[in-house]
Amino acid sequence: MQRLHARYPFLEGAREAVATEAVDLATVVERDGAVVDRACERVLAALEDGDTGEPRRDVRTELLSYPVARVLVSLVDERVLVRKYAWAEATVAYDRITDDLEDTTELKSVASAGIDLETLLAEFDLEASARETGDGYRIEDATYLSLAATLRDDEWRLVNRALANGEVPVSESELLVLLREAIRGRVADGLPFDVPEAIAAELEDEVATIRDALADLELTREIDTVVPELFPPCMKALLDAIQQGEHLPHHSRFAITAFLTSIGMDTDEIVELYRVNSAFGEEMTRYQTDHIRGETSPTEYSAPSCATMQSYGDCVNKDDRCERIAHPMAYYESRLDETDEDDLEDWREATAEDS
Repeated sequence: MQRLHARYPFLEGAREAVATEAVDLATVVERDGAVVDRACERVLAALEDGDTGEPRRDVRTELLSYPVARVLVSLVDERVLVRKYAWAEATVAYDRITDDLEDTTELKSVASAGIDLETLLAEFDLEASARETGDGYRIEDATYLSLAATLRDDEWRLVNRALANGEVPVSESELLVLLREAIRGRVADGLPFDVPEAIAAELEDEVATIRDALADLELTREIDTVVPELFPPCMKALLDAIQQGEHLPHHSRFAITAFLTSIGMDTDEIVELYRVNSAFGEEMTRYQTDHIRGETSPTEYSAPSCATMQSYGDCVNKDDRCERIAHPMAYYESRLDETDEDDLEDWREATAEDS
């Protein structure tokens, strides 16, 4: 088993590696608690945070957690979970691919866990339909339409592309987005599937945990009030960091952006918050925000749970309320419930009055 396969478990080579090792999933779920725990974490993180959690250093555990996670998704058998799980795996893969290509561009030493664009194109049988040109790539129109089908922005509509000789021009960054869609499709393909009763029985507790998490998310009420002084300490700290122009790591950026979309802020308002950062990129910030809020993806992501915030080091300045609550949204809801409506001044309205 290679580290490359653990990093990109959707690869055909990863599936073949598992098959070559003659791994019996029934035995794995019965005897290997580390794999099952990591598989459950993959699914919960996809549901709650839009990613797949913290990868394990042990290659075998990380790789085998992927097929077991697919088993868990199949056992829960909810369409929303299939969508969220596929998008999370694809988004994490996209981020890793982007990092690998940046390493190559900067002439750094690329470890064996890295991947290149040619390998990815071959993986999805795209080497014949996507060709490099002097200023990007051209991809066959039928292939383009298939991969861009779930992308909602007008820029992806074929009518807005310079179609010529049956080919559509795309930049390298756009090609990576299309590859992300190919990964999402592969992850979702075949889900849910029938699971043998012996395996299902071993995973009853994990399935119950995932169902509870899914139910908790569905119970969160709609909020359209932005009062920063009532934010949970973790989100208040992240908002302060943004306003001070600090660069946030990916998980922190996702957390505060998902939280702000969940309480009613729109993309333009969130983009303006990030503008103070010296490394601000409006196009990428807007894309990431739209993706989290469900504008360019089939689902709207919620803010991470308190447990996830803690695992990433974003749980700071805990107070007594934090000890009783398991999610930042629940914290904020309770603060709003305890505050008289006449005393609630929406930050957006106050900002508009000052400008």
